[in-house]
Amino acid sequence: MRKIISIFALATLLAVSCQTGEKEYVCEEPIKPVGVVSGLGDDDLLELVQKQTFRFFWDFGHPVSGLARERSNTVKGAYYWDYINEAWDKPNFSEHTYGPEAIAVGGSGFGIMAMTVAVERGWITREAALNRLHKIVEFLLQAETFHGAYPHFMNGETGKPITFGRQDDGADIVETSYLMMGLLTAREYFNGDTPIEQYLRGKITQMWETVNWSWFEKDGKLFWHWAPNHGFDMNFPIYGWNECLITYIVAASSPLFPISKDVYESCWKAGEGYRNTKEHYGITSPLGDWGESLCGPLFFEHYTFQGIDPNGLVDEEGVHYYEQGKAHTLLHRAYAIANPNNHKGYGANCWGFTAGDSNKGYVAHDPGTDLGVIQPTAALSSFPYTPEESMEVLRHLYYDLGDTVWGEYGFVDGFNPETGWASNTWLAIDEGPIVNMIENYRTGMLWKLFMNIPDIQRGLTRLGFTSPYIK
Repeated sequence: MRKIISIFALATLLAVSCQTGEKEYVCEEPIKPVGVVSGLGDDDLLELVQKQTFRFFWDFGHPVSGLARERSNTVKGAYYWDYINEAWDKPNFSEHTYGPEAIAVGGSGFGIMAMTVAVERGWITREAALNRLHKIVEFLLQAETFHGAYPHFMNGETGKPITFGRQDDGADIVETSYLMMGLLTAREYFNGDTPIEQYLRGKITQMWETVNWSWFEKDGKLFWHWAPNHGFDMNFPIYGWNECLITYIVAASSPLFPISKDVYESCWKAGEGYRNTKEHYGITSPLGDWGESLCGPLFFEHYTFQGIDPNGLVDEEGVHYYEQGKAHTLLHRAYAIANPNNHKGYGANCWGFTAGDSNKGYVAHDPGTDLGVIQPTAALSSFPYTPEESMEVLRHLYYDLGDTVWGEYGFVDGFNPETGWASNTWLAIDEGPIVNMIENYRTGMLWKLFMNIPDIQRGLTRLGFTSPYIK
């Protein structure tokens, strides 16, 4: 009887605010796009960029699941351009066509975080956000999982996995860690006593406690993938340094199925390129030895640190993670200023390389994989590390390049300043960090929410981190 009453109470809560014909529901008013507006101050420009970028998750969110679509266009195949060999790299090639039904699990986590920002800044109402979050949570509870973990992509209507590669049709714990970061942030933010908020917090906790992170720990390694038909055949241990620090932190934070510190030491820290002592352009980043490529893509410093505050975060070896993020970012800027390949348009106001769309397709850009393409998310998501330098890029993109790179969901995913090519596409994993990292630069809101979660503090402590949040 109690369950029946709670269901009717929840339905009543959702059936408020708007009415169309005989149907009542919570309004999800669209956010109107804005063109280039002259004379904006820095704070107003940051607000506009965040808000218009958030439209990707709000107005372009999947109509059934409410989750984030992987991208705004349709592409065929999951593969990367091999810059060195001038060929498509297809070791795990998928013939699948990724269209509007494809949900990005990790990108959805970023979008959920962005939704809390949108409520706090008044772009959407709290009631509308709760309505969307309810749709998302109910869908995720019914979606197919593997030992509690979600796949890389899934169908936004059915909740079934969409094959990312021939052996990658099961669990992806990296994408799952991004999703959990978003859900846990929402659980912290929506902390009211209303029935719907209590209900959502309980369901998010249920999903969080169900993920069996320890299942993916095998032979002293933590594996990225597992699938029912292939087991661990992908054979992809999660070595560092890259975007996966959050995976280890979240997995170590699990209240029921945590990974051991031993696997963090023997796998994550055992990567050949983990520590770095090389100097380039007078800059040395503590982590990430990429040889002549200088450093990896900038998303390494964005994905994890939407929730994890790098300020004052130090590991047992004395690595300061704010300094790591700043050095990595400044290396990208220094490379663009030096411009060894003589690409037109590079400079102090136009830099930043990360994974995203190019005229060759989706490419993991970095200084060693330089196709002349700039990803706006690279510099814009780096605001917490390089506020003045990132603002110089932002003003160049918005005022100098304008409509060439500015569109309905903010800045396009990639552009080539030399040829004038622009992608006219938007990707969830690039859009989310723009909203979230700019917010952390402005207010630290997401850091405060995520870092104050007791489970996360225990996980950080378990791995040997210290932080001002951990007393």
